[in-house]
Amino acid sequence: MADDQPVVIYPPDEEGGRRVQIVETILGRAYSVRDVARFIQEAGLPDFDEMDVVRSGLIEWRGGGPDEWTR
Repeated sequence: MADDQPVVIYPPDEEGGRRVQIVETILGRAYSVRDVARFIQEAGLPDFDEMDVVRSGLIEWRGGGPDEWTR
């Protein structure tokens, strides 16, 4: 992951899911911080956990931070 903020978490949709983009690829929809951690682990950072998601500067949160999962 080469960019300063290669992970983008989009605003929650009507169902409470947030699209997860890593570099320029949408990997899917997350419904929790745990889901975001799983996507990042699958992208090549296997030790990345929920606390890393909350604190990481690698992630750009759009439409609310890691505590926002409803529209």
